[in-house]
Amino acid sequence: MVELEPAPTPSAMPAAGPVSWRASSDSTRPSPLLVKPEPVTPEGSVPGAAVAWDEMFESAHTPRRAYKQVHSALSRMSGDELRSRVDALARTYLDQGVTFDLGGEERPFPLDLVPRVIAAAEWEVVEHGVAQRVRALEAFLADVYGPRQAVADGVIPLKVLVTASNFHREAAGIEPANGVRVHVAGIDLVRDEAGTFRVLEDNVRVPSGVSYVLANRQAVSQVFSEAFGDHRIRPLSDYPRRLLAALRAAAPDGTVDPAVVVLTPGIYNSAYFEHALLARSMGVELVEGRDLVCHHGQVWMRTTSGERRVDVIYRRIDDEFMDPIHFRSDSLLGCPGLLTAARSGHVAIANGIGNGVADDKLVYTYIPDLLRYYLGEEPILDNVRTWRLQEPDARAEVLDRLGELVVKPVDGSGGKDLVIGPQASAAELDALRTKIRLDPRGWIAQPVVQLSTVPTLCGLELQPRHVDLRPFAVNDGDDVWVLPGGLTRVALAKGQLVVNSSQGGGSKDTWVLRAAGSKDIEDRATHRRRPVPVLPEMAEPDPGPDDETTSDQQQQQQQQQSQGIRPVRC
Repeated sequence: MVELEPAPTPSAMPAAGPVSWRASSDSTRPSPLLVKPEPVTPEGSVPGAAVAWDEMFESAHTPRRAYKQVHSALSRMSGDELRSRVDALARTYLDQGVTFDLGGEERPFPLDLVPRVIAAAEWEVVEHGVAQRVRALEAFLADVYGPRQAVADGVIPLKVLVTASNFHREAAGIEPANGVRVHVAGIDLVRDEAGTFRVLEDNVRVPSGVSYVLANRQAVSQVFSEAFGDHRIRPLSDYPRRLLAALRAAAPDGTVDPAVVVLTPGIYNSAYFEHALLARSMGVELVEGRDLVCHHGQVWMRTTSGERRVDVIYRRIDDEFMDPIHFRSDSLLGCPGLLTAARSGHVAIANGIGNGVADDKLVYTYIPDLLRYYLGEEPILDNVRTWRLQEPDARAEVLDRLGELVVKPVDGSGGKDLVIGPQASAAELDALRTKIRLDPRGWIAQPVVQLSTVPTLCGLELQPRHVDLRPFAVNDGDDVWVLPGGLTRVALAKGQLVVNSSQGGGSKDTWVLRAAGSKDIEDRATHRRRPVPVLPEMAEPDPGPDDETTSDQQQQQQQQQSQGIRPVRC
C-alpha cells in the first residue's frame, strides 16, 4: 500500500488528459482514506463557526455504513492504480465530448472518481420532500397566472410576484391540457452542519444538468466497476422514458400520437450537449427556432418531406427568446406565434412560460408557507434561513452583520454576483451595502452554511471538498417521479463554498442505495400528486411590457445567428 503525495506543481482535479502522479516509496504509510481528514475551514470564516458534516466519516477511523465498501475499495488501491483510473475517467469524457462553457472556453466537465453515496433511508426523505415541493410549486404557478387566491388570503404579497424579473403577464390564460407547468424540476439541496438536507433554491424554468448525471454514471460505473458492483445502487436509465412519457401526457386534448420536439438555442449554447443527448435518448427531433413555423394557431416543423405538426415542445430556451411577437422582437431563437398556439391549446410548452417567477429567491422564502396553504402539509425539507431585505428590520440586521452572511441577487444563477461576507473585502462590502440600499427587493441574505464534504481527488491527494445536490423530478400530471440520484456538484478549491461549474466546480456520480428487501425499486420513487385546489377563474390581464432580462448564453447565440455565423463541421 502506498500513499499518494503531491507532485511539485499540483493542480486542481484534472479536467482532461493524463495526470502526473508521484507515490510514496514507504508502503507502510496509511492510505489517505484510512483516517478522517482535518475539516475544511472556508477562508475568512467567522471564528467558532460550525464544522461541515463529513459524509464519509463518522469518526476519525470509522467510515459511515453507506461508505464502507467505497472506503475499502479506495484504500486497497496503489498509487498506480488510482492514477490509471483517473486517466481513464478523463479520457472517457474527452472521447464523449462531455463539455461545458467556462469563460467562453469549451472544457470537458470535471468528474471526480470518488462517488457520493446516499443511504436508502436518507434518500427517502429527499425523495418525498422534493416531490412534495414540486406539487406545491405546481399549485403556486397555477394560482399566480390564475386567480391569485394566495395573494387575496395574505400568504404572499402581490408586489413580490409582479416585481419578479421572470414573472410574465403573457403567461396568463395559458391552460395546460393536463394542468402541468412544471414538467421537470431541479431542486437544489445542501446538507448543513448537522447533516440535514435543506432546500437552497428552486429551478422550474429551464433546469439543466441531468445529462451530466447520466454521463457520470456511465463513466464511473466502468472505471470504478468493482465498487459499483459491490453496491445495490438504484438505476438512472429510466429517466429518458419517464421524461418522454411526461411530455406526451402534456399533449393537447384529443392527440392520439403526440409529436414531441426538443427546442434548443443551437450549438453555441453551453448546454447543447444536454439538449442533443436528451433528444437522442428519447428518440425525438432536436430543433431550432428556424425549424418551426406557426400557421393558424398551430405549430409545424419543417422537414425534407414537408411540414409536420408539433404537439409538445420541450424548450431549452428562456422565455424572453421564445416568441418575438410577445417578448423580444429581435429574437432569432424562438418562433413567432408560439404563445398564441399555446394559449389556443394547440401545443404544449414544457416547462411552462412564466415558471421563472417560482425561481426568484425572494419568492423562495414564501414557499414553505405556500406549501402549507396549498397542500395542508408541513414541509419535509426546510429552507435555509433567509432574510427578506425589502423588510426594514431584516435589512437593518443584515447591513449590520454583512461581514457574517451570504448575500445573493434574487434573480442570480451560477454563483454570479454572490457575496460571501467573511471572504469579502471592506470595499466589496461597502459596495454591496450601497446596492442593497438602492434595491432591497433585489437581494436576500442567508447564513454561511458549511456545506457537507465528500473526499475528492484534488491534484494528487484525496481531500474533503464541499458539495451540493440537485435532484431532478418529472411530473406527468398523475405522478411526481424523482430520479434516484441527481447532480452532485463539488467545489474543487479548498474552502470554496460555491460549487457551480461556471465558477470552476466539478461533479460526482451520486449513488443512491436500494433499501433492503426492495423489489420494484422504481415504484418507490413515484409519488401520487395531490389534487390542486380548484380556485375561481380570473379575467385575463393585458400583456405587460417586454422583460429585458436576458441570458448571457442565449444573448451570445442570438448575436451569432444575427451575424450569420455558422459552425465549422469536421
